[in-house]
Amino acid sequence: MADRPCIPGEDLRGLWRALLPGTPFPVCGTPELSNAVAEVLNPTSLETSLSELERWETRYAVPDYAFGKEPNHFLASCKALLPGSGKALAVADGEGRNGVWLAEQGLDVVSIDFSPSAQKKARALARERGVQVDFRQVDVHAWDYPADAFDVVVEIFTQFSSPAERAAKWAGMRRALKSGGLLIVHGYTPKQPDYGTGGPKELANLYTRPMLEEAFGDFREVTFVEEEREIHEGTSHGGMSAMIGLTARKP
Repeated sequence: MADRPCIPGEDLRGLWRALLPGTPFPVCGTPELSNAVAEVLNPTSLETSLSELERWETRYAVPDYAFGKEPNHFLASCKALLPGSGKALAVADGEGRNGVWLAEQGLDVVSIDFSPSAQKKARALARERGVQVDFRQVDVHAWDYPADAFDVVVEIFTQFSSPAERAAKWAGMRRALKSGGLLIVHGYTPKQPDYGTGGPKELANLYTRPMLEEAFGDFREVTFVEEEREIHEGTSHGGMSAMIGLTARKP
């Protein structure tokens, strides 16, 4: 009995898919099942997860691309650092602008995001650009990041993560990189709310150099770019912005 897959009711199954896309339902009769169901049905986490999904679905469920179709400017500036071939992971890739651009550079790309509306548009963009991308609908905080699987891992403006979620996400990103693999991270700094041109209002979600150094300081060839400049990315990022970028290689 303990090794038989559970067959949840339709309501729980739908809730599970919404909150933990891509995560298999736990095995019957195990503590993992009880713990996981309790977490999914916890009123606080349930409200937070559903509201976050609904927020992004609302943002993406419009004809236009919220952040445009062109790659993030910092990512594009890292073109010379990319390998000529290999596997790349685009974390919380949304409508696919960065994952598609990486595929255009000759990389085999896995693009992960939890929003079905965003990934529908990302697939359309990949078709428009004539590239193949492996799109996977998953929670970037709970995904089982494969070990030593990618030559490049990219995280661009994924600052909806709470500090605890960010720690889990970054641990997964570290694990997924091959030795010598390239990490590219770009996000807003705590000065960004002064400009009010995009990004979260929660200061704890914004990136600082000490934060990035603590997480990735043991990497090689660590380089930071801190800048305040005008950016225009779709309708969601526009105007003077305070940002920090990191490139580094896994030891």
